[in-house]
Amino acid sequence: MVNNQNPKFDITIESPGRINLIGEHVDYSGGNVLPAAIDRKITLRFKKNKTNFCSIFSTNFKSHFNIDLNNIARSETEWHNYILGVIFHINVLKPDSVRGFDCEIESNLPLGSGISSSAALECGIAKGLNELFEIGLTDIQIITLSKDAEHTFVGTKCGIMDQFAVVKGKKNHLLQLNCATLEHKLIKADFGDYKVVLLNTNVAHNLASSEYNVRRDECQTALEVIKRKYPNYTLLAQVKPKIIKEFKKVLPEKIYDRALYVSKENRRTLKAVKTLEENDLKHFGELLYKSHSGLTNRFEVSCKELDFLVDYTKNLDYVIGSRMMGGGFGGCTINLVHKDHFDSFLGNIQAAYQEKFEIDLIPISVVISDGTRKI
Repeated sequence: MVNNQNPKFDITIESPGRINLIGEHVDYSGGNVLPAAIDRKITLRFKKNKTNFCSIFSTNFKSHFNIDLNNIARSETEWHNYILGVIFHINVLKPDSVRGFDCEIESNLPLGSGISSSAALECGIAKGLNELFEIGLTDIQIITLSKDAEHTFVGTKCGIMDQFAVVKGKKNHLLQLNCATLEHKLIKADFGDYKVVLLNTNVAHNLASSEYNVRRDECQTALEVIKRKYPNYTLLAQVKPKIIKEFKKVLPEKIYDRALYVSKENRRTLKAVKTLEENDLKHFGELLYKSHSGLTNRFEVSCKELDFLVDYTKNLDYVIGSRMMGGGFGGCTINLVHKDHFDSFLGNIQAAYQEKFEIDLIPISVVISDGTRKI
C-alpha cells in the first residue's frame, strides 16, 4: 500500500490513468472523445534539494537517474524522456522556474495497456513541480506542455485527449471533449447494472508508437487532398462522411479508409453522448462495437488478440459493448458487463484466451475518479 504521508517529501501528487469509452484515434484530427480518469494512478512525491540537479527514483523499475538542469537533453532510456520533456517545456513557458528537486515515483498503472501511463507521468510531474515551486501554471498549460513533451522528447505525435482527461477528470463523470476547441462538458457515468472492465491482452506488438505517427500522417494527407476542393476544412474530423466518399477514387485506398473512419468515429462519439444522456445503454454498446469494427477494418490498429476478445463477447447478452481501447496493436479492450455475470464472464473469457493464445488475460476493474491532484 502506498504511504502518502512520507515526512521525507514536501508534496505528494496522485496522477491517474484514463479510459476512453469511444472516440479513438480522432483527437489529433480535431474530433470529439469521451474519456475519464480512473482510480489506477501514479503517486509522485517531491522535495526541494537546493541544488541545480534533479534526482528521480522509480520504485517500480528500481531505477534512479539524475538531471542536470543546465543540460537537459533526450535520454536513451524512454521513460526518462517523459520527465525531461516536461521540465524542458516548463522552462520554455516559465524560464528558470524549476530548481533542484528529488522525486520518488510509484505506480499501479500497468504499462502498455492503453490507459495512458505516459500522460499520467507527464501531468503528475508538471503538477508536482508547479506546486513545489509555485510556478503558477494553469491546468491548460499543464495539459499542453505535457503533450508537447511527448511530441518533442518522446517522439509520439499524440493528440491532447490523454493529458486533458488525466488533469480534468472528475469522479463519476465522463468528459465529452472537443479536441479542436477544448470545449468540454461532464457526462454522468451511469451504466446502471453494468460494470466497466478492461481486459489486458498482455501483448505489445511494438508497432503502437511508430504506426501511431504513420496514422497521423495518413490523416493529414487525406485532409490536404480534401482541402484542395473544400478549403474551409481545417480538421479531418470536421469533414462529413458523404464528402469523404467523393474522394474514394482520388485517395489511395488506405488513406481513404483512414479518413472515413475518423469522420464516422467523430459522429459515433456524439451519438454515444446522446445515448448516455437518454439512458439508452443498448444503443451505446452497439456504437462501441461499430467503433471496434472501424478500428480493425478501416484504421487497422487492432490485432488478432484484441479482435478475439471483442468477438467473444458479441453473442453474450450480458455484455452490451466491447472494443479495443488506446493506440492499438495490443493493450486492452474495454467492456460493459452486467454485474450479475461479471465473475463467470471473467473466468470463461480468461480460459478461452489462454487456450487460444497461451497468454494470461488480466482483467482490470476500474472506477471513474478525479484527475491529477495534490494530496
